[in-house]
Amino acid sequence: MTPCRPTILATVGFLISTACAPGASSPGADGGTLDILITNARVVDGGGNPWFRADIGIRDDRIVALGALRDRETMRTVDATDRVVAPGFIDMMGQSTLVLVTDPASAESKLRQGITTYLSGEGGSPAPQSPLTMSEPVIVDGTPHEWRTYGEYFDLLERYGIPLNVVHDVGLTQVRRAVLGEGDVQPTVEQLEEMQALVRQAMEDGAVGTSTSLIYPPAVYASTEELTALTRVAGEYGGVYFTHMRNESHAVLEAIREAIQVGEGAGVPVHIYHLKAAGQDNWPLMAEALALIDSARTAGMDVTADIYPYIRNGIGLGSFLHPRHYAAGTAAFLETLDDPGLRAELRREVETTSDWENWYRHVGMDWEKVLIVSAPDAVDARVVNRSIVGAAEVLGTDPWNAFFDLVRAGNVTVNPESMNEQQKHQALRAPFVMIDTDASPVNPETADSSHPRAFGAFPRVIAKYVREDSVLGLEDAVRRMTSMAAQRLGLHDRGYIGVGMAADLVIFDPQELRDVADFGADAMRYAEGVDYLLVNGRLVIDDGVLLPAEAGRVLRRDGG
Repeated sequence: MTPCRPTILATVGFLISTACAPGASSPGADGGTLDILITNARVVDGGGNPWFRADIGIRDDRIVALGALRDRETMRTVDATDRVVAPGFIDMMGQSTLVLVTDPASAESKLRQGITTYLSGEGGSPAPQSPLTMSEPVIVDGTPHEWRTYGEYFDLLERYGIPLNVVHDVGLTQVRRAVLGEGDVQPTVEQLEEMQALVRQAMEDGAVGTSTSLIYPPAVYASTEELTALTRVAGEYGGVYFTHMRNESHAVLEAIREAIQVGEGAGVPVHIYHLKAAGQDNWPLMAEALALIDSARTAGMDVTADIYPYIRNGIGLGSFLHPRHYAAGTAAFLETLDDPGLRAELRREVETTSDWENWYRHVGMDWEKVLIVSAPDAVDARVVNRSIVGAAEVLGTDPWNAFFDLVRAGNVTVNPESMNEQQKHQALRAPFVMIDTDASPVNPETADSSHPRAFGAFPRVIAKYVREDSVLGLEDAVRRMTSMAAQRLGLHDRGYIGVGMAADLVIFDPQELRDVADFGADAMRYAEGVDYLLVNGRLVIDDGVLLPAEAGRVLRRDGG
């Protein structure tokens, strides 16, 4: 038999591998003992193809054989009868990776969903660091650590080991803070060149692109021209522009046009994080948003998006106030909130204006629809898992003063009910939409609460939108969570089951995989139904049991 050699194709500045056909072999696959043999698999290969029956042979970190393999010698056999075997799921926006070494048990929240790889970052990122952004050293196992570049940060992750794979973009909020600080200022020519140098260093270290979160200070102060100039540097390395757009409600179409403008100006593909049309008055805009993206794609612009499968979003409570109030820095503004006159003025603004991302109006001006999920230690812990109305009862005040007191405390996170199921269905039917959690790994033993997406987003797609609502077929759902995401991130050897591909695999019963986390007291319950999970060829979930395996890797942009 002629050995199969995966074909490598250049696409979007990255290398993408086309894997071998079922039953083929690759060099070294015809003999020798396998590390793991998965038998009787119902293979959903990640490419959107109809499922097929096959055995899967794994050696080291690779799939080395696919077909009828029951006679092969193996160190371990996993019987996948009545189960689906799919590529490990890829989370298109999974936030922090530092938590994987400061609180390793947090990884279980992603692993139990079948996630084997996630993209870290939004507007912020762990690098670059400068004197303006560096605070106290990070303590890991009693040892203090500091870093300036992604190269130094990646060394830290690899030194301690991580349970699943991570990919990083460079946050343009972080770049802005590192050079300009927190204020509403515009860079000089020299400062912009310094910012571009930081992006270049991050890309050379292995970042996959730039990212923005344009509703939050200080990112909100960045001009389209600044974003384009910085992202153009990433384009020199085959990077992508990832964006939490400037608006996700009444001006979502204008925000999409700006994202496309940045991509066109920088010469890079565009990926839109957690696409939504927030606020009941804006729900009809989702169809127009999807049509706008589709039109851009038809015209030749590479634009994709992702969603999380929930109708509540997660946001800092301080974002309910106009971002211009933070122009002198967050700390300076929060100190002014003790003034009753200012509170009255801000309340009038929130209740009567809509020329910005007004989340109070997005929830129908109803504090009952704003659920508190985390608060700093100085705040009465009983407010967590209550609405602002419920928190007011705990704090012995009215809802508006409770709101201002909580904003004043800083770092209060809430889940507003701002979306509807129809727009989730519309997005999932669009062929360019993928899935994210929009959440860092969470350890229920150390966190007060969380958005349930941190624990259940990927199983929920299958449980609700495949089994319950029949919006997607299983193969298409898996495609969105695997090969589509791998291609967007330039992971040429992941997201697909084929000979020569990385052995990141999830094994589950398609009738049993489900999310069980909900809003409120049960927000931090692990998903159910992942029977086996392999990361780089190593079992990290074995017959439902989580293993203490540091099998993950930092996946760098090719050439980084």
